[in-house]
Amino acid sequence: MEKKDKIGVLAGGVSAEREVSLRSGNAVYKALKERGYNVVLIDANNDLCEALRRERVNRVFIALHGGYGENGAVQGMLEVMGIPYTGSGVLASAAAMDKDMSKKIFMHHSIPVPPFAVLSKSDYPSINDAVSDFSVIASFGLPCVVKPSEEGSSIGVSIVKNASELHSALEEGFNHGNTVIIEKYIKGKEIQIGISAGRVLGGVEVRPSTEFYSYEAKYTSGATEYILPPEVDSESYNRICKAALAAHKALGCKGATRVDLMLNEFGAAYVLEVNTIPGMTETSLLPKIAGLSGMNFGDLVEEILGQTD
Repeated sequence: MEKKDKIGVLAGGVSAEREVSLRSGNAVYKALKERGYNVVLIDANNDLCEALRRERVNRVFIALHGGYGENGAVQGMLEVMGIPYTGSGVLASAAAMDKDMSKKIFMHHSIPVPPFAVLSKSDYPSINDAVSDFSVIASFGLPCVVKPSEEGSSIGVSIVKNASELHSALEEGFNHGNTVIIEKYIKGKEIQIGISAGRVLGGVEVRPSTEFYSYEAKYTSGATEYILPPEVDSESYNRICKAALAAHKALGCKGATRVDLMLNEFGAAYVLEVNTIPGMTETSLLPKIAGLSGMNFGDLVEEILGQTD
């Protein structure tokens, strides 16, 4: 890849994660500009195809989060247009974004996931009907985690400790899609592993001041403590890294991903999800992890871009 190629950094979009995406896109744009690339920042709105043609973009760095930016839709459009892009392809992007599908793929590959159940809004005339069916569907009991099947950044996620909290949790989950996942709550440490170019870059342990690593905990300064490297024994860390890389490969991911896992109090690791387009601000977790391995933000951006070849 030559620096004369025109790079389009796609950011913004129309998902609930628009503001975070704009921050990622601006950071990537700045890093590429500083390294001498011919680069343009493009807000991925409804005229995206036209904007790419107008700007004569030869290559795309996707910095979109959530919605069609991560679910394979933009990737499919770029393939039709013949424009190389960063990150995972159409199928891997779609599978990773759909928590139900990705968990089933992980289970097929014997990658441990928390026990879970799937609720579709179309199966229940009302939230109350879903609540009354809860004891049958979620046999693993309480506490549990309720989350939309196709959202990121912990949007719409609730921790349910007793049955009285379930109605509002399901209502919130269904506000962000037609399907929700009910997942057994795993007590332990949340570890996130960064992967790029088919290798593990390292990991970070997140310790939110809130009940869980919520949207507010992720994007409010000082709300979360980040431990690099994670404070776990070497055997557990190796187990986590192995599970993360296996999850990345099972979905067929490419480029850079961030895999979220839980390590329970007995040392068992569970994969929660794979993020095919991790946050790329200079304070996001993947750059933090890369920095631990000796790679600065600009180096990471260049490595991700280089994997479009």
